[in-house]
Amino acid sequence: MALDYEESKTKLIDGLKKKSKMKTKFYFKDLAKILEAKPREAKKVVNRMITEGELEYWSSGSTSMYGIPGTGKQAAAEHED
Repeated sequence: MALDYEESKTKLIDGLKKKSKMKTKFYFKDLAKILEAKPREAKKVVNRMITEGELEYWSSGSTSMYGIPGTGKQAAAEHED
């Protein structure tokens, strides 16, 4: 069963904001767990949210993480001139 995009987006943003007091970047498995969805279905929602600017993708080269744009220590450093 396909996930409803708008409902999933709200659920994911709310879940991330709730957890953002402790950390600002999350592994994909954390996002799938918040959505209570199988990885393939969660990936569709996450990819669309990245495309629309609702989520941001971050990679260290060996680790891929996701977060809400403009949050975390990295955000301030990335916008310096």
